[in-house]
Amino acid sequence: MSVRSSVQTTIARGGFLGRRGVREILLIGALYVFYCVTRTFADGDLGPAQDRAGDLLSLEKVLHLDWEHALNGWFVGHAWAAIPADYFYAAGHYMVTLWVLVWLYRKGAQHYTPARWALVVACLIGLACYLLLPTAPPRMLDGFSDVMSLHAADGWWSTDASAPKGLGSLTNELAAFPSLHAGWALWVALVVRRSTRNYWARGLGWTHAIITAVVVIGTGNHWILDVAVGWAVVIVAMWLVDPWFADSRHKVKARRLALRQRIAGPDAPVERTPDRPTTPGPVGADPLGADRLSTDRLGTNRLGGDSLRAESFRADSVDACWAEPPPKRRFDC
Repeated sequence: MSVRSSVQTTIARGGFLGRRGVREILLIGALYVFYCVTRTFADGDLGPAQDRAGDLLSLEKVLHLDWEHALNGWFVGHAWAAIPADYFYAAGHYMVTLWVLVWLYRKGAQHYTPARWALVVACLIGLACYLLLPTAPPRMLDGFSDVMSLHAADGWWSTDASAPKGLGSLTNELAAFPSLHAGWALWVALVVRRSTRNYWARGLGWTHAIITAVVVIGTGNHWILDVAVGWAVVIVAMWLVDPWFADSRHKVKARRLALRQRIAGPDAPVERTPDRPTTPGPVGADPLGADRLSTDRLGTNRLGGDSLRAESFRADSVDACWAEPPPKRRFDC
């Protein structure tokens, strides 16, 4: 292999910064600037935003989810926890997300590209909510405290927002619903879950999501329903653009059918397993593998001609049907 081809292969795998890496940095930077600038165009009228916040609080009381006041009061009374939470709110949201993006980029396009687009779609959905439904955070209602403002002298943020001092007026303080702080943290947990089998890494991802949810509520910046909707936005975004979600749903359906078949017994008709979305292959090729058995409702193997009873339909055979690599070609760029 020549030196030039070796270098090109290393760049393609994300070994170090190449033209594609520069392009991704410019793309993400431009999208983030667009996101921040567009947020400032939202209606800044505090009255309607407080009314919407009051409606959220009323709904939480009906659902017995109005825990913000107790959590906010605990952070106010414990500075040793409040100050690290303020730093986490101001910086962790960006640093962890950026680190995970770089990690995914180095793992390859099949991991990075769908995750990046899921993040973009989630931000666009959140931005639409900020523009159409400006909502005040708890710290702007009576009975709640702005924890970050209480400790502004200990950090770089201003007393009216988490932005650096002097730049608070450039942020939209009514962008509480949904919480993309919580949404991005759940995105981190999900993409780490699907991109590695390291249980420590997965555990750190879920821990980050839980800590972020507690921090955004305890500091008085978001309601519990803000967090729930922020999570829902990310799940919808990943469901729209990430093939891992579709593959996971089909695996669950197949295993559920296998369990039902075991319970029903060997004499019950064999149910069809769901078709799995696959990437295009050669004309005439079986997308799930040439060794798959085609089985009718009576449990008969049409390919071999021998009659197979339903007791041969086992969960491990269903798993074997899914034993193909993830759909790389769909996002191979």
